[in-house]
Amino acid sequence: MKKTFTLGKLAATITLATAALSTGLGSMAVSAQPTLSEAEFDKATELYFQRCAGCHGVLRKGATGNNLEPKETLKKGQERLEKIIAWGTEGGMNNFDDIFNEEEISLLATFIQMEPPVPPEMSLQMMKDRTKQYVALEDYPTKPLHGRNWKNFFVVIERDAGQAAIIDGDKHEIVAHIDTGYAVHVIKGSENHKTDKNDDTVGRFWYTIGRDGKVNKIDLWQTPDKMLVAETQMAYDARDIAVSGDGKYVIAGGYWPPHFVIMDGKTLEPLKVVSSRGINVDGEYVNEARVAAIYTTPNEPTWIVAIKELGQMWQVDYSDIANLRIEQMDTAKFLHDGFFDPSGRYFQIAANASNKMVVVDTKERKLEKMIDVASLPHPGPGANWVDKECGPVGGTTHLGIGEVSVWGNDPIKHADQAWKLCYTVQTDGAGVFIRTHPDSQYVWADQLKHPEPEIQQSVQVFDKDTREIVKTIRVTEEEGKAALHMEFNQDGSEVWVSVWNRADASNPTGEIVVYDSETLEEITRIKGLTTPTGKFNVYNRMNHKT
Repeated sequence: MKKTFTLGKLAATITLATAALSTGLGSMAVSAQPTLSEAEFDKATELYFQRCAGCHGVLRKGATGNNLEPKETLKKGQERLEKIIAWGTEGGMNNFDDIFNEEEISLLATFIQMEPPVPPEMSLQMMKDRTKQYVALEDYPTKPLHGRNWKNFFVVIERDAGQAAIIDGDKHEIVAHIDTGYAVHVIKGSENHKTDKNDDTVGRFWYTIGRDGKVNKIDLWQTPDKMLVAETQMAYDARDIAVSGDGKYVIAGGYWPPHFVIMDGKTLEPLKVVSSRGINVDGEYVNEARVAAIYTTPNEPTWIVAIKELGQMWQVDYSDIANLRIEQMDTAKFLHDGFFDPSGRYFQIAANASNKMVVVDTKERKLEKMIDVASLPHPGPGANWVDKECGPVGGTTHLGIGEVSVWGNDPIKHADQAWKLCYTVQTDGAGVFIRTHPDSQYVWADQLKHPEPEIQQSVQVFDKDTREIVKTIRVTEEEGKAALHMEFNQDGSEVWVSVWNRADASNPTGEIVVYDSETLEEITRIKGLTTPTGKFNVYNRMNHKT
């Protein structure tokens, strides 16, 4: 039996597993099993994709989140599942009672007790057929067509609107809202690498990756109406993207199908598909082995690719994509997101389920170390700074506990402190993002994963020298809103914090609150945004300012 449904802007055809016939759909229902009508099943499938699949997997086998196959969920039953979805858990799952209504919560609780539908695959030709050029290469401008300081632009994800906003960091005003894929997860631009020769155009082009696998290319030199210059689709569900050091290629990783795709950096034409299915660190074959983080190594002609469920880091050499060289490093499960140390040699990534930070040496292309940290580390784009005792350090927040873990990350000049836990900072709630700047005295951490509104709406700031929290900032007090993700401006004088509006995407009541990075006092609020999430300052990101 085939069913067609819409996931955001994506229309996909799904063949239901044979087992679904026994669980029942509509008139096929078996009274002893949970049942939904076809319309209800379609709606629940879309809700699950939008809000749940990222942590629990399309096939519901679990990763950052628990296994949600019927063999597990039927034990809990409808009432308990509804409570878990509505109220969240202390283990890191946030509450959804202000995102889903009671009917939707009930639908999801029933849906996850039924066999999961199996999504289709996607061929290279299908990707090529979905590639579009909105501005011809010969029409790209040779200089910016506006008088703004584009290197202090912020490229901002407007998650629920399916847009990216371009905001002028000097003037605190929105330059453009650009239509993108559904629920963009990451936006990345080209960076100053050894292979770039510090080209003045570095940071001009930015690439988005949405939850529907759509990739958009944005040109910050264009007028606002022409900033979207190209797009393609490389998966049905995706999370990360990166640009090669020479700007020649773009790579994006799929959650489903589980693969990564190398595209032409100028046109976004898909060139090569590599499956990420394989044998995990426990010796088991994994069909849904999703590509999580992807980063360009600053000092090597490679990408570092995290294969989430395999617990493997792959270093992919793009020097010759026809004869692709990949080093596969066994590490730990489940790999999520990470960041480089200041030297650009070592990549530090969270292995959620293993409560470890994994360190990869990209020069030697091997595992360097695994550091034991607290429950469910999640550094987001991460933070590096210098500690008086331990020297250069990195830090992470955690999804499972209100704590920041800090470790040494300089094996050359501080070998005795390298890859060891230096200290921890206790925060009021579990968080998702941590951020700082070389010219700032402070480190900022959010607390998005705590179910209490007062904590969820606050960020905490601690001093690099005293290691003590110096201020808890209540970013918003509006019902249903939360504070998350911090980003500094070009010179480090400001910190921008997002405020999510968890309401109708057509009602842009989200905002970004701008703070003085020294006094920690509010400067202004930039309004008219829909669920602003990640914000990426062009100058800081292209120069690895963390």
